[in-house]
Amino acid sequence: MLFQVEGVDAYCYTGGKSFDAALPTAVFIHGAQNDHSVWALQSRYFAHHGMNVLALDLPGHGRSKGGAKDSVEALASWLLAVLDAAGVARAMLIGHSMGSLIALETAHMAPDRVSHLALLGSTYPMKVSDTLLETAKTDEPSAIDMVNIWSHSSIAQKPSFPGPGFYAMGGARRLKQRISAINPEHVFYTDFSACNNYANGALAAASVRCPTLFIFGLRDMMTPAKSTKLLTSTIAHGKVVQVDSGHELMAEQPDAVLDALFAFAKAAPAA
Repeated sequence: MLFQVEGVDAYCYTGGKSFDAALPTAVFIHGAQNDHSVWALQSRYFAHHGMNVLALDLPGHGRSKGGAKDSVEALASWLLAVLDAAGVARAMLIGHSMGSLIALETAHMAPDRVSHLALLGSTYPMKVSDTLLETAKTDEPSAIDMVNIWSHSSIAQKPSFPGPGFYAMGGARRLKQRISAINPEHVFYTDFSACNNYANGALAAASVRCPTLFIFGLRDMMTPAKSTKLLTSTIAHGKVVQVDSGHELMAEQPDAVLDALFAFAKAAPAA
């Protein structure tokens, strides 16, 4: 589904169902150098079980046009513009990694627009090493390979991956390479810089009043458990679920992530 936002196309996958703004809406927000497809199982299930779905391609990613935005605040403003274009007054926001910061900042900017908040593979501050930033800027293929290795646990390797015929690391690598191919303007560097420079997370977290869910990977090396305490202690009412995965938890443990998200969507009363 295409919307016109800031004069260019903004693409949202609706889970294989017609969009109906009258239904409760779940918005899925991907992380750096990804697109809506990382939510394939979760978004489709929501759409076929009574929820309206908008799984976004962020600007400069996937089918959404325009340049990649260089700050979390700009991405949150863009997300609110997408909700306006879709006619959605309130939504459940589900964000992974960089997408979790966008969801958090959106909840801070417009708390009345957010009914529920789910943050996956999240942390704050979400600092990126100088070496990785420089590699993303000067040698994007190497940065993709580095992050792809760090984002997966050993369970993602063939033949131990739980999904027969599916190679999590290979799929993730090809997706990041595809984003580079369709948009050569240093998207990875722009995304990483936005995460690294985001400075409003503590204030945004302190403002959250809606039901909140954290889903963390027990083997996550990108946003390890010890780095999540500021968020989980500040949003003290948030529920924490841990799954046996690395940072790419939607692919490594798709069913466990889906079960946690859908139970949260159905059980948590809207704020």
